[in-house]
Amino acid sequence: MFEKSVFDRELRALDALAPKGYNIGLHIRFTSPLMTFQTYDPAWLAYYTEHGYVLRDPMVAWGFSTTGATRWSNQNIPDPFGILEDARRFGLRFGVTISWGPITSRTIASVARADREFTDAEIDRIEAIVRRLHDMTEPPQELTKAQIEALKCIADGDRHAAAASKLGISESALKARLASARERLMARTTAEAIQRAKDYRLL
Repeated sequence: MFEKSVFDRELRALDALAPKGYNIGLHIRFTSPLMTFQTYDPAWLAYYTEHGYVLRDPMVAWGFSTTGATRWSNQNIPDPFGILEDARRFGLRFGVTISWGPITSRTIASVARADREFTDAEIDRIEAIVRRLHDMTEPPQELTKAQIEALKCIADGDRHAAAASKLGISESALKARLASARERLMARTTAEAIQRAKDYRLL
């Protein structure tokens, strides 16, 4: 089960290993990640987005084609658009990309530093963190009947009181069902939980 305190501790560990920041897309499905966390320089993120680099990023392409870990300096990975060269101008001079999970739910993480290559030991630690984050955020295979009913009512436009009445339960019981559904789906809001449940074909 997803525990925020444990999850946040793993992100802090990743932060300590990536002086110039990191970007992690967890459980990417149909090109859209379940969760994204990034600590790169905002100027680089803006430049990257402005130039539509995500579709041409050699490390993203590598991450979708295989699993494991590789340094950005890997000469076997072509970079025809010079994206890694641009990254260096923003201080992301050395980096590592980790790819993990099935192609239908792939996690891809990149970490950077300015001073030197990552050591093999550091890469092993980063890879272990990424795998744990991936496992921790594994989407659920199912919801309970009660959770589905509660989400469906709200998705159909019912307010809490009307939904509770329709289900023959108290409003506090309805809120408890919605809260448990949000937790199971790792969603911050009920609207987000409904969308994720639909994305996972659970609703």
